[in-house]
Amino acid sequence: MPFACIHVPNFILQAALRIEPQLRIQPAGILDGNPPFVTVIAKNKKAGSLGLQIGMTKSQAEQIQGLQLRRRSIEHETAAHAALVDLALSFSPRIEETAADTIILDLAGLAQLFGGFEKLAQRLGRRAKKFGLSAQVAVGSNPEAAQLAARGFASVTVLAPDEEMERLGSLPITALNLSLEIRETLERWGVRTCQALAALPVAQLSERLGQEGVRLQELARGASERTLIPTIAAMEFEEAMELDTAVSELEPLSFLLGRLLDQLCRRLSARALATNEIRLRMELERGEDEIFGIVEKRTNSGMYGMKRDTPSSASAKSTASIYEHALRLPLAMRDSKALLRLWRLHLEAHPPASPIVKITMTAEPAKVRFAQSGLFVPLSPDPEKLEITMARTGHFVGAANIGSPELLDTHRPLSFRVGRFNPLEASLPANDFGGSSVSSGVSVRISSGASSEDPVALLPATALRVFRPAMPARVEARANSREDTGDKTRDNSRDTSHATTSKVHAPARVYFGGVWGDVMTASGPWRTAGDWWTEDPWNQDEWDLEIEFPVPAFSHMAKGTQKTESARARGVYRIVRERATGDWFVRGVYD
Repeated sequence: MPFACIHVPNFILQAALRIEPQLRIQPAGILDGNPPFVTVIAKNKKAGSLGLQIGMTKSQAEQIQGLQLRRRSIEHETAAHAALVDLALSFSPRIEETAADTIILDLAGLAQLFGGFEKLAQRLGRRAKKFGLSAQVAVGSNPEAAQLAARGFASVTVLAPDEEMERLGSLPITALNLSLEIRETLERWGVRTCQALAALPVAQLSERLGQEGVRLQELARGASERTLIPTIAAMEFEEAMELDTAVSELEPLSFLLGRLLDQLCRRLSARALATNEIRLRMELERGEDEIFGIVEKRTNSGMYGMKRDTPSSASAKSTASIYEHALRLPLAMRDSKALLRLWRLHLEAHPPASPIVKITMTAEPAKVRFAQSGLFVPLSPDPEKLEITMARTGHFVGAANIGSPELLDTHRPLSFRVGRFNPLEASLPANDFGGSSVSSGVSVRISSGASSEDPVALLPATALRVFRPAMPARVEARANSREDTGDKTRDNSRDTSHATTSKVHAPARVYFGGVWGDVMTASGPWRTAGDWWTEDPWNQDEWDLEIEFPVPAFSHMAKGTQKTESARARGVYRIVRERATGDWFVRGVYD
């Protein structure tokens, strides 16, 4: 059964280069340790040519001209290892996390899919470069042989079953990850290659080095067999970046965010996933108020809203300012450029309060959106472009003024709020009869099992075209002969069912919008009132009026108004009287 191994040499340095690709063309070294014992633990070839050595102190390394030094970052190494796991899972479902810099893949059944093991190994190497890692890939008949070849041979190596022992024998014994004690012992014996180690007598080797020596000899021969330990990969996608110099301008910050988004989107793509939520967490530079222990934690929550929370003074002395925001998307996507535009628009509207020293970005995985358009269906804009357009519009008009209207569970007339627009949920809501609510001019079927010939099964849909804001009106009223007995009163807050003795004055003529009309038919009033305990109560009477206009010049009227034979026009309107002030308004017209 064939296996492949992906090994990233000089992993600590490559984890840093993955975050800062510009360091690949410069002499660079990695420092680790606590002062005053800070030493060099990794370097590239250019730094070695300048004289940098592993184990040098920080002060010694700083004396080398043109050398770029970086502190070791566990977060960078964790993200690089996670990217390596995502890379392996994009080729095989069975992998093993052998070490932070090494992943082993089970290639059973993949040869025909990729056109042979040679092409598969080459694709693994090319894909690793897209993830920002320079990897060595090897294919062998068992996991240990593939791992030894990946650690010892550069680039891509495919071991034939009958050539494994011979090719592995040319590798130095350092490829076996020996302990310091065993390495010194073998060097005293003059054993410097795997071939020399494989030629030693097994019995004498066991007497001197024990079972560890026998295991190392089997590895050198490529004869070690073991079962692969499958990895259950966590669905976590996080990238972090620590900055040596604080960033305070949008352009360099956008460049850094774009790099993190590219890495996240590549990892998501390798797992055939997308994201519908990305969380950004930035640590800000400490200001003068923070030096004296007055720290403000800034947390940005929701789509564009911001809230502030000040921790206690006891814990504030050791806490840096934090800027947090979650970008929630209506549709899952993995377009890094579109995501970067959304972040730029947000940061332009809500910039951090101080320069940034650390960035952490986390993506919540989601299934990829699949859409197939028909041959005779017009193309619609991409949801990604729609999201960017909405973000730009919200930047100018305010996030609270753009979205999708949602009805509120209240008796207040025409009460609604603007919620987050979600194309997946933008479908017609079901009505009380099991059908769907549609616009005017369309009949609504109230029973799915009713016949189309049944006159009761189809009802005309009537819609009220609302004027926003309501049009001020002047009303001439006449006293109605009936009494307002309260049977038409609707009140969600107080009991107004008791009868009143006041006469109802029905509207007789209405003036609004520069025209006037006579009321032919009046229905009402319907009284609604509520929220009297708040600062925004309502108390009004509503009428439905059929109005006849003497002139046809009313281009601002609604579609429901129709001309009569005598060159007059009629329409059915909803008018409202505010009982507190006595003012009249035209709320809308019926289509």
